[in-house]
Amino acid sequence: MTSNSASAEPRPESAGSVIPRHVDGTAPRHPVPRHVAIIMDGNGRWAKARGLPRAAGHKAGAEAARKVLRASGEAGVECLTLYAFSSENWRRPEAEINDLMGLLRFYLQSELNSLHREGIRLKIIGDHNAFKPDVAKMIDHAVSKTAANTRMTLAIALNYGARAEIVKAVGRIAGSGADMAQISEEMIDAALDTAELPPLDLLIRTSGEQRLSNFLLWQVAYSEMLFVDTLWPDFGAEALNAALADFAGRERRFGGL
Repeated sequence: MTSNSASAEPRPESAGSVIPRHVDGTAPRHPVPRHVAIIMDGNGRWAKARGLPRAAGHKAGAEAARKVLRASGEAGVECLTLYAFSSENWRRPEAEINDLMGLLRFYLQSELNSLHREGIRLKIIGDHNAFKPDVAKMIDHAVSKTAANTRMTLAIALNYGARAEIVKAVGRIAGSGADMAQISEEMIDAALDTAELPPLDLLIRTSGEQRLSNFLLWQVAYSEMLFVDTLWPDFGAEALNAALADFAGRERRFGGL
């Protein structure tokens, strides 16, 4: 397991508040990150190593997501964001995209009542309206049904790309009639798809790759990052708890190298 961390100026958690710091510039340790995001990588390699079709890897990956969501809630994480389908994924073979859409339909149908019962709010970042109408409608229904839940938020990135998100945020600000010469970080924060979510504390990527792949590029500026060799279908509650323990042991610094 390898890890890396990113530090910069403190990001406002909400209007009028900033991340607290000690006099030496370090942030107080917090045992549990409020917001964890995961790049779920390695489904295809997991399947290939077992002589299985890629669809089997995606199914196993969906089961891993279910386990990690449960473990995150038990650990006290407020928000879990999962990179499920990037805007670049449209370049994949049509059969694989259809398998992914079928899997999304299945889990929306089978897991929605459980999410709602457990007080989990579903939020989508990205443009899911690009999906087939029945899938987009199911997503809208799931978001609406869980909108009032407060125990935890599950944010799923669908047809998401961070550069497009930033461009869209700037467009929203311009469309509001704001003076673009006075644009601020706070204005961009408030216009992003993640505006309602806590600041990102920890980003995890599985499968040994160490890149962000156009995921949460703005939000990750102040987060800790952890890259693990485990393929996503093998990443469960034990691996998540190890990642949370790693986070708890770090001394986060803001405003210096």
